Amino acid sequence: MSSTPVTWFEIGSDRPDEAQRFYADLFGWSFEEQGGPGRSYRQTAAGGERGIGGAIRGTDSDADNYAIFYAQVADVAETCRRAEAAGGTVVASPVTAPTGLTHARLRDPSGNLLGVFTPPAEG
Repeated sequence: MSSTPVTWFEIGSDRPDEAQRFYADLFGWSFEEQGGPGRSYRQTAAGGERGIGGAIRGTDSDADNYAIFYAQVADVAETCRRAEAAGGTVVASPVTAPTGLTHARLRDPSGNLLGVFTPPAEG
């Protein structure tokens, strides 16, 4: 089996301005707003050419704050099946965005949250 790369992370925050300032001050990351009306999604290249990309997603005050990494996989649904067979759980079933990106969220046997995704097909 080949190694699966971790290529994305996401930080959910009910105070995205504060989170952005923190990560910019701490690591020198810059962010670009990608969200639509009423939706904050601030992307960063984080580690440049050697690092992974990521974003801060604005949440409402009723949602828990979180940090999650995403591994890029060939087949999200199959990865969900394998996660369950290995003792994990599927928290959010596979969803395909209008862009063609397919993603899901899982919990490992210890309860840690992680994500998997397949990028849109090139075409």
